[in-house]
Amino acid sequence: MNLERLPNEEKLGLCRKYYLGGFAFLPFLWLVNVVWFFKEAFVKPAYTEQLQIKAYVKRSALGLLLWIAVLTTWITIFQHFRAEWGEVGDYLSFTIPLGIP
Repeated sequence: MNLERLPNEEKLGLCRKYYLGGFAFLPFLWLVNVVWFFKEAFVKPAYTEQLQIKAYVKRSALGLLLWIAVLTTWITIFQHFRAEWGEVGDYLSFTIPLGIP
């Protein structure tokens, strides 16, 4: 999609949709929002919708970083303690690794 062709009101609407979509446990939308709208928010000359776009981009980046931190923490804890959790760790696993833990 070429953002250059969209009017500023539609850019704001699209940015808002991606921001709100991230709350549906889809943090990838926040990544897309940050990448697509970074130039619009911080590089382009000022226009009326830019302040709102800038706020959505900042909040999307914050949400994305929070998701990354939580997911990294969970993966680290799970990898470290899965074998100690016994049966619960096996139930949480998609595949059960073979061998000695």
